[in-house]
Amino acid sequence: MFENIIPQDYLYAILIIIGSVICAKIFYFTLKQYVAKITAKTKTTLDDELLETCHKPIYIGILLIGGYYATETLKILTIYKAPIETLFVIAGVGLGTWTLIKIVDTFVMHHTTKDKTSRAQKTVFLSLKGLINIFIYLMGLFIILNYFKVEITPLIASLGVAGLAVALALQSTLANYFAGLYISSDRSIKIGDYIELENGGLKGHVEKIGWRSTQIRTLPNNLVIIPNAKLSEMIVTNYSDPTEELSFSVNCGVGYDSDLEKVEKITIAVAKKTLKSVDGGVEDYEPLMRFKNFGDSNIEFSIILRVKEFVSQYKMKHEFIKALTKEFRKNKIEIAFPCLNIYNRK
Repeated sequence: MFENIIPQDYLYAILIIIGSVICAKIFYFTLKQYVAKITAKTKTTLDDELLETCHKPIYIGILLIGGYYATETLKILTIYKAPIETLFVIAGVGLGTWTLIKIVDTFVMHHTTKDKTSRAQKTVFLSLKGLINIFIYLMGLFIILNYFKVEITPLIASLGVAGLAVALALQSTLANYFAGLYISSDRSIKIGDYIELENGGLKGHVEKIGWRSTQIRTLPNNLVIIPNAKLSEMIVTNYSDPTEELSFSVNCGVGYDSDLEKVEKITIAVAKKTLKSVDGGVEDYEPLMRFKNFGDSNIEFSIILRVKEFVSQYKMKHEFIKALTKEFRKNKIEIAFPCLNIYNRK
């Protein structure tokens, strides 16, 4: 009956389009009503975000497939089959490229919006995102060129030669860039860490890890900028890793006439009191004292204290030496001056 009103090929085309719309709607409904409930029960939100990202491109993809087969049934478009097919191929590749870009963006956004993600890690993720997106765009372009029978091997070779020339010209810049990515991803050095470079060199807090250089702020409040490539090759002591708490020792000595039991008791008591009264001290730490040597004029010993971060040791040592000296004088314990006794044998 419909054949007398609507030509058969038009009827098939309409039915295919209606069918693709229905399939797309069913797919969308299934994702929203069932799959979304399953992903909502998982511990991570990444699957929910990926589902939200992918459902629209897949919906469009189903409609695109339906539109292609609908045009295939229309006899009037037979003479335009080649250009129509080309349009759908380009649209399909474009849709696939767009979908992959959105998936990469979703992964990056998921990891960079976390509270625990450091600024250095965000730099790594954003840099990798840019590189991956460029690769995806190039792959989409090569697929389209290959469809048009364009020989891409010479093009790739040309890009390789051009890339090599650029790499040689920007060798230092690229070395610093990739060294910065390595430092950030390795996480051996993080923003806020207190570090010391090899051979007792520069000390300071890491202020920024950039794409070219790392900035270190020293205790005198000077900003030192080190190229990432150079920093990555250095031996670095990180006083903030694995924990910022730090033990340090203070050396001292008492006269040979001193009561060593009394010296030990007073020293530990002063150390405990200083750890509790001075900011930055680890209050529950048990100071450790050990006599070390019979020196030229003193019996030498050391006391180990613990602070919450590297820079706190300076004030702690300052206050401990003052308090210990005061307590020794109060208890008649001598810290002897360096001296040399000469005996004249007759």
